[in-house]
Amino acid sequence: KARAVAEQTGEWSVADDSGLMATALGGAPGVRSARVAADDPARIAWLLAQMEALPEEQRAAEFVCALALAEGSGKVLGRWEGCVRGRILREPRGHHGFGYDPVFLHEPSGKTFAEMTREEKSAVSHRGQALRQLRDWLAGQLAS
Repeated sequence: KARAVAEQTGEWSVADDSGLMATALGGAPGVRSARVAADDPARIAWLLAQMEALPEEQRAAEFVCALALAEGSGKVLGRWEGCVRGRILREPRGHHGFGYDPVFLHEPSGKTFAEMTREEKSAVSHRGQALRQLRDWLAGQLAS
């Protein structure tokens, strides 16, 4: 995506692919996380139905983000990844965030992503991790 946009516009471009990967579902829904249903409540319902019979110890999941940066010629300058592990709850909790946030439990905090403030989520999220890596790389490029 970053390469294609950069080539079309002649401008630098950042692109990301993110998704929820449930271990017991072979990594599904993965990069198709947003496409399994028409809206967030339906996506959550789909995920919970897929995992309904699973015991707690088989409900592991992770959010993964992959970022790429391309310069105006389309040359990809770098790629960065972030990952946060958690567990899928049996029912939603919280009202913030989007997507699967209400059923994704970040075990170290004891909160779902939907229960966290924006600042709390950014500090631990997959996108936050990848964006901090990109920021640090850019800072290094500017310093040299």
